[in-house]
Amino acid sequence: MDVNTWSALRTASREREETRAPVPVTLRRIAGFARPHKRRIAAFVLLSVAGAVLTVVTPLLAGRVVDAIDAREGLRVVGGLAGLIAVVAVAEAGLGLLTRWFSATIGEGLILQLRTAVFDHVQRMPVAFFTRTRTGALVSRLNNDVLGAQRAFSDTLSGVVGNVVTLVLTLAVMLSISWQVTLLALVLLPVFVVPARRMGSRLARLQREAADHNAAMSTQMTERFSAPGATLVKLFGRPAEESAEFASRAGRVRDIGVRSAMVQWVFVTALTLVSALALALVYGVGGGLALGGMLAPGAVVSLAMLLTRLYAPLTALAGARVEAMGAVVSFERVFEVLDLEPAIQDPDEPRALPAGPLDVRFDHVDFAYPAAARVSLASLEEVATLDARGGDTVLHDVSFTVPAGSLTALVGSSGAGKSTIAQLLARLYDVDGGTVSVGAVDVRDVRAADLHGDVGFVTQDGHLFHDTIRANLLLAAPGASEDELWSALRRARLGALVATLPDGLDTVVGERGYRLSGGERQRLTIARLLLAKPRIVVLDEATASLDSTSEAAVQAALAEALDGRTALVIAHRLSTVRDADQILVVEQGRIAERGTHEQLLARSGRYAELYRTQFDEPVETAA
Repeated sequence: MDVNTWSALRTASREREETRAPVPVTLRRIAGFARPHKRRIAAFVLLSVAGAVLTVVTPLLAGRVVDAIDAREGLRVVGGLAGLIAVVAVAEAGLGLLTRWFSATIGEGLILQLRTAVFDHVQRMPVAFFTRTRTGALVSRLNNDVLGAQRAFSDTLSGVVGNVVTLVLTLAVMLSISWQVTLLALVLLPVFVVPARRMGSRLARLQREAADHNAAMSTQMTERFSAPGATLVKLFGRPAEESAEFASRAGRVRDIGVRSAMVQWVFVTALTLVSALALALVYGVGGGLALGGMLAPGAVVSLAMLLTRLYAPLTALAGARVEAMGAVVSFERVFEVLDLEPAIQDPDEPRALPAGPLDVRFDHVDFAYPAAARVSLASLEEVATLDARGGDTVLHDVSFTVPAGSLTALVGSSGAGKSTIAQLLARLYDVDGGTVSVGAVDVRDVRAADLHGDVGFVTQDGHLFHDTIRANLLLAAPGASEDELWSALRRARLGALVATLPDGLDTVVGERGYRLSGGERQRLTIARLLLAKPRIVVLDEATASLDSTSEAAVQAALAEALDGRTALVIAHRLSTVRDADQILVVEQGRIAERGTHEQLLARSGRYAELYRTQFDEPVETAA
């Protein structure tokens, strides 16, 4: 990893640590997620208490055995006590299994709850969020951080409840046997408390940094393992550099893992040593009291066994603080995503689109792409701080109408704002000024699902999921029958090809549809559009990257898609829009010219210039 990226990650991690919510606030939010599982948590706590009680019973019975042997009470008494110890052990094992089952179901339920919450929330985010976010960093939140948060319930909660009860009961029983020996054994208690607080904070910082690096590695793998990414790396001959960069990030995670493991090992070893010293103290002092007749021999044995029950929970609780801090870090990273409000929200009182053909109207529309601070997170972009500045205005006072059932074409230079206009129609972004309306209804007053059901897109890249042809088609119409699927394929001029494939509709198209040619991929997206049956169709450079043969097939399929529908077509090749009812020339975010093909050629303006450039022929103007 280069020094700048590494520095950015560390700075971002440090700034988030300074600005993150206080731990009590995070814990209250965690309790909110735990609320649906409250009955199971209550049963889990009760079982943990019962198991803790049994751990105290065994040392008392063991001490009683020693006293029975010393008093020569007979084999029957000793055998009965031994049998009782066995029964307690079996009961303790059974309770342990039940406790673990409740712990696992609570933890796995939490994973399901967190993952679906994050997934659903991310799906509601605007396109601007995805254009800025690194995919691997986002996937890491759904995997690594959700699992880290789950450990708070499946492991940490289990240990804390049981160990606290064990600690209290053990301490009470030890005090009842000999308060003098108990107090001496607790002299070393501060050794547990002080390191636990320091180690917990240190390990939390290490885990937060490791999480950032893991997210960076996930991003690199997600981008480089895709077909376009792998091709790009190979074409530029950079496999060695990519490997070195990945190894550097992985090495940093390894170093953090080694440091974390050593910190925990030193901590636990020191506490184990203190426990052994305390045990020696009990045997020494307790043995002296027993020899003086002030304490029964069985009491000394019970105290020694109880001491292990005392320091073991203390050690576990000290470690639980470390685990809990790690879980809090994971929860914070999950909550960071959930707290990012979607910039585009459904209206509280949505309006329905009218029946029948729909027109489209842009009325004095102004638009600038939103600042990063409004739609993204620094940790998901792997930067120290987000750019809070607003974007430059890309559309200025844009007004036009697409009558129902007509075709309007948008032409102009690259970057003029044509695709932005199309995205505003589908409300992938919200306008800054003016209105975009469909069927005389402002798109901001319509539910997103309703709007997208009536506005169909065919884009230049023709994106497909790594799934079967059938699954990619059913995305548009989940209830479509077999006949409807084949009908859409035939109308899209793809039926004959699919029929020759060994698996037919169940043929897997590959990631982004890369097992198909560009023209085949585009026709499959048109078939999907035909199944959706939208009343408005937007074609965004749908044939720009195709050869002439593929373009002819796609154009025939598009004719099916546009038949009887309101259409907005973004075109680079002017030959494809000669017959449009209206052509809008977009330049620098403004409508520079409008009219039919013949009218615009006659004006000898920007459209005529574009036409002359493409076809290298003079334009005749009216005398």
